[in-house]
Amino acid sequence: MTSSSAASVSSALAPYGWDDAWADEFAPYDTEGLLPGRVIRVDRGQCDVVTADGVLRADTAFVTPHDPMRVVCTGDWVAVEPGGNPRYVRAYLPRRTAFVRSTSSKRSEGQILAANVDHAIVAVPLSVELDLGRIERFLALAWESGAQPLVVLTKADLVPDAVTVAHLVQDVETSAPGVPVVPVSAVDGDGLDVVAAIVAGGTSVLLGQSGAGKSTLANALLGEDVMAVQATRDVDGKGRHTTTTRNLLALPGGGVLIDTPGLRGVGLWDAETGVGQVFSEIEELAERCRFHDCAHEAEPGCAVLAAVEDGDLPERRLHSYRKLMRENQRIVAKTDARLRAEIRKDWKRKGAIGRAAMEAKRGPHWRS
Repeated sequence: MTSSSAASVSSALAPYGWDDAWADEFAPYDTEGLLPGRVIRVDRGQCDVVTADGVLRADTAFVTPHDPMRVVCTGDWVAVEPGGNPRYVRAYLPRRTAFVRSTSSKRSEGQILAANVDHAIVAVPLSVELDLGRIERFLALAWESGAQPLVVLTKADLVPDAVTVAHLVQDVETSAPGVPVVPVSAVDGDGLDVVAAIVAGGTSVLLGQSGAGKSTLANALLGEDVMAVQATRDVDGKGRHTTTTRNLLALPGGGVLIDTPGLRGVGLWDAETGVGQVFSEIEELAERCRFHDCAHEAEPGCAVLAAVEDGDLPERRLHSYRKLMRENQRIVAKTDARLRAEIRKDWKRKGAIGRAAMEAKRGPHWRS
């Protein structure tokens, strides 16, 4: 690539996140005459790629189509053929971050939702009762992806009492240590400047269930009605899938935004580190437990249980932590034979301890 063409590529792709590091990664493909570009939409084996030559339509079949973790996805930087009918994506560059969830498949596969994301915006509507467990689940996946999470409480205008909004923000902050929590109203614009400042200069992905107001928030940040919006049902506050594909859009104030379809199921995928980050106060307490492998259930000297008893740790938080850790362990065990063996061994150990305790309680002659 000549200096002039390199400058042209940089100028055209910089708004989408192109930098010198990506240029270095692409260098081997440049010698093959391929074009660099970023995937802005994937649809049925085809994708739209923004390049210095404009938006190109390309086929993704060349890039391992049968592995859901290795298929081309929105946010990928790719090497695409300059011509051809059909035109093909030849490769994607190594991902800096990847947002992955488990699929509903019995084979326990991971599904990549977005790549090279800097901020994961979890949209939570204030039009319905807060589901703190769901928020914690989204945040675990966000932390595991390598992105910085941000919780946006949408539809804040539906809660006119500022004191109530403040209490709701505090409730979420308790479940999201280290994560900014911003109430936003797309109707009157409150909080939008804060969110725009956070996402400027990077790539952000919008996450949340249907009806969370993701598309409305996307339109507000874009300054125009790019994404279609549908009203939620009054009976339960749920919405229909307004967005059906993941779309990457350049923001006028800098940065790019990936809007995603509403996610009904958000299964963990090898997210132990992410779960630990969400429940960082429990992880810190666990370091003071008497036993290094304490399960925080009934062990003597458990600092976590002591914190619950003293009122320093909400029991709901511990219950949610246990639930997500167990779920993650099951997912990992399906693909890790050694871990499966360790789990079976642990079950047998706990069973033996339980039987021994029961026999001791009943006395030596209870069988006779």
